[in-house]
Amino acid sequence: MENKQTANTSSRVFKSSLKLAGATLISRILGLVREQVQAAVFGASGLTDAFNVAYRIPNMLRDLFAEGAFSPAFVPVFVEAKNEGFKVARRLLWSVFLLLLVLTIIIGILMVIFANGIVANIAPKFLEDPNKFQITVTLLRIMSPFLSLVSVAALFMGALNAIKIFFVPALAPASYNVIMILAIFCLPPFFEKQGVSGIYALGFGAVVGGLMQILVQIPLIIRKSLGPLGPVKIISPYTKKIAGRMGLAFVGVSASQVNIFINTLLATGTVVGAVSWLTYAFRLFQFPLGILGVSIGGSNLVHFSDAWKGGKREEALDLLKSSYLLSLFTISWALVMLYTMSVPTAHLIFERGAFSRSDTLAVSELLKYYLWCLPCYGLFKIFSPTFYSIDRPQVPVFISLFSIFVNIVVCLTFVPHYGYQILAMGVSISIIVNTLLQIIFLTRYLDLPKMFFLDLKLLKILLAVVVAGTLTHFLTLNYFNFEAGFIRKMSIFVAIGCLGSLGYFLILFLTGEGKSLRKMIKRK
Repeated sequence: MENKQTANTSSRVFKSSLKLAGATLISRILGLVREQVQAAVFGASGLTDAFNVAYRIPNMLRDLFAEGAFSPAFVPVFVEAKNEGFKVARRLLWSVFLLLLVLTIIIGILMVIFANGIVANIAPKFLEDPNKFQITVTLLRIMSPFLSLVSVAALFMGALNAIKIFFVPALAPASYNVIMILAIFCLPPFFEKQGVSGIYALGFGAVVGGLMQILVQIPLIIRKSLGPLGPVKIISPYTKKIAGRMGLAFVGVSASQVNIFINTLLATGTVVGAVSWLTYAFRLFQFPLGILGVSIGGSNLVHFSDAWKGGKREEALDLLKSSYLLSLFTISWALVMLYTMSVPTAHLIFERGAFSRSDTLAVSELLKYYLWCLPCYGLFKIFSPTFYSIDRPQVPVFISLFSIFVNIVVCLTFVPHYGYQILAMGVSISIIVNTLLQIIFLTRYLDLPKMFFLDLKLLKILLAVVVAGTLTHFLTLNYFNFEAGFIRKMSIFVAIGCLGSLGYFLILFLTGEGKSLRKMIKRK
């Protein structure tokens, strides 16, 4: 009976994660297309600098309101309200809707009023070019509604996730990318006919794209009976709880922003190109994390919260264990593929034009340092929201502050002596410390057996990593030709990746984990 329950919980986590990962992959691919289209139409010009600076402010606030702080704070409380009664949860949804709308509209108005001062402070060099400065100010004002729109979209996504609807909400960001692509192609000629810069197409595209993220979710909100319901109390015990948790999360996210600033500052003091190399390497590092880590973490947050708030302790712990193992199974595969193929990956994606072979090697080296912590980062995406579900939101915040402190100390101590590579190593060390501390505190607060996170499956994963890594490294060294044509190189790259992946999953099947995975997929 216990095995049946474990298989069932594993199945739910797997299927939810698969839906989230599929939608996220589509969105990421469209995001890459958007960046390529934007580069093709506008290039790397002063106008694109103006847009990027103007976009930085609402985008940073989005990280605070709509992504980093909101979901872990909202979803467990919404599930708690849902367990009290669906109408209670429905009223809570629209209470938070009004609160978010009022708060973000006020921020948007302040952005419009103080746009000149904001741009002057974040891009003082733009003051030397009055035209660029004015375009940036205008773009910032155009995009002032963006924060309200993406915050509401995140709210709807959280509510739908809480009732086990994952694919369409996760696909909503893809609609933003589609709108931006259309705006880049269609709107610049219109603006240029009016005698203004075509770069404003990006500003209007961002706003309409934000609106589209809401519109694609509204039919589901209505169909699932989550529409507005009578008068709502803006201030209630539930909204106070969400606000308090968001406040704690703000501290952690803000500290992360400070950490990024310090790392950037230290990188600028090393060698020319270090900032760009670190940026490119981190983007490659984030790709599997954004698809696998975020998907499994988001799925676990919903299912774990539902079980825990419903008083089903054993089911909740089974879900946590299933998410933990699923994350290690999938992210360890991504780790070994990226690590052994880091040079070809950087070469195929970035090496063209002014991006030289030495740049490729630098990015590859940094990527390997980042990859040290990839499995731990995946677990961080699971464990951190779990603390919110068990009403211990302060724990991940304090752990994050400590791990950021560790990163800063490592970087300040060793970067002057050993160079920019320490910046990537510092991130990895801090994430590993963070995850280990989260395991310690989860074991304590959930009263888990000391061996809860130690499983024979870990040895099987390690064996699969060693075999696949050896195979992929051998094939890359002997068969990938950097001087071949692009199509041939890409074909060899894909073939090596497929063979390495086959080796990884074959070992899992031979050690008995394939049977478990097959049951997980087929189980209804």
